Amino acid sequence: MSVEERPKLIVALDVETLQEAERLVKILYPTVQMFKIGSQLYTACGPQAVQMAGRAGAKVFLDLKFHDIPNTVGNAVLSCTSLSCVVDSLDPGFGKEIKKAVAYPVFMMTIHTVGGQEMMRFAVNAAAERAKELGIIRPKIVGVTVLTSDEQAENTQKKVVAMAISAKQAGLDGVVCSVQEAMAVRQTCGKDFIIVTPGIRPQGLDKGDQKRVATSKAAMEAGSDFLVVGRPIVAAADPLKAAQGFLLG
Repeated sequence: MSVEERPKLIVALDVETLQEAERLVKILYPTVQMFKIGSQLYTACGPQAVQMAGRAGAKVFLDLKFHDIPNTVGNAVLSCTSLSCVVDSLDPGFGKEIKKAVAYPVFMMTIHTVGGQEMMRFAVNAAAERAKELGIIRPKIVGVTVLTSDEQAENTQKKVVAMAISAKQAGLDGVVCSVQEAMAVRQTCGKDFIIVTPGIRPQGLDKGDQKRVATSKAAMEAGSDFLVVGRPIVAAADPLKAAQGFLLG
């Protein structure tokens, strides 16, 4: 598998404080260029967490798993699409002169597929509407299927594939699912449908609270587009070395 074909690494900043998140970003960027900000960090720090990563030059996968009535989810997506920060940028018209520019770090976010097709359509339309107003690329919207902390059941794959089909019909860009379901989703929903895979662990590492885990190699073979890795990197003695291991597959 070529470098271009490998899934992209997203490091989960599942930490308690903005200071700890910023420390990790400084260590890992630009080797790691995408970071997940989820409920823990966003509840503690709010938009500051997104802005911190954006100022560093990184992209943000905002994993807040929205699930509410369609209008509420649509409004939440509008707000997430609008999250911005001021960054230093080279002015192409003046050689190496630095100027200030506005960046919109959120490139992808999550909603729950169990919210139904109307809710999912509201989310996609809201992101498209706000992105058009701002003149930016619309952030990807991916649907959460079955959490990787759930035990594998006999019908899990069938359930995840049905959720993926519903998400695609509603206009979502892809889904979040475990490696165990990724290949079936890929075969059903096509090569352009995004598959985000959490629960990635090196061989032999403790699963923690995750139940359906897999190695990065297995995720590559299953057709995942993005690998979300948290504790194996952020809790490592050398986070950069740990991240490099995942990037090399």
